[in-house]
Amino acid sequence: MNWKLKLGPQVGRDSAAKGQICTLVTSAAVALCGQVENGKPFEPINAISHITFGDEALAQDDFSVKYTVTGLLLNNSANTTWAALHEMLFGAYQDEGNVPVALAGGAVISAVAYVTDFYIVPKRLTPGFEHKISPRALLLVYVILALALGLGKRRRRE
Repeated sequence: MNWKLKLGPQVGRDSAAKGQICTLVTSAAVALCGQVENGKPFEPINAISHITFGDEALAQDDFSVKYTVTGLLLNNSANTTWAALHEMLFGAYQDEGNVPVALAGGAVISAVAYVTDFYIVPKRLTPGFEHKISPRALLLVYVILALALGLGKRRRRE
């Protein structure tokens, strides 16, 4: 198989769209896990904003513009970054409808995201929701990210 690197302005458009999908499904998963495990759907979303507000964000349980919206925006930023990487490396396969390669690429990029989030970046830049949901739920979120990356856009028609 020849490698098909995707570059150009379409990468930005596709990355933004795929990043939105990833944000929607991962945020919903994080909130659902918070609800199921702790009865607090906004707590793990708010925890993401620890990047901006420090440890005080980890103590926020309820919806707020300050913590919840900031957490969602930070999650979107990260997801759009991972979507851009997926789009550059695997987007051409996704465009041509090669679902197995696009899904495998989603798994690779999600694994890179996990390693980056928990082993490379400083603690202040970790997702934060790992403090509020179980390790099993955390795994689920990264699996959902992998699926969203691999399936996160419809094939363009020429």
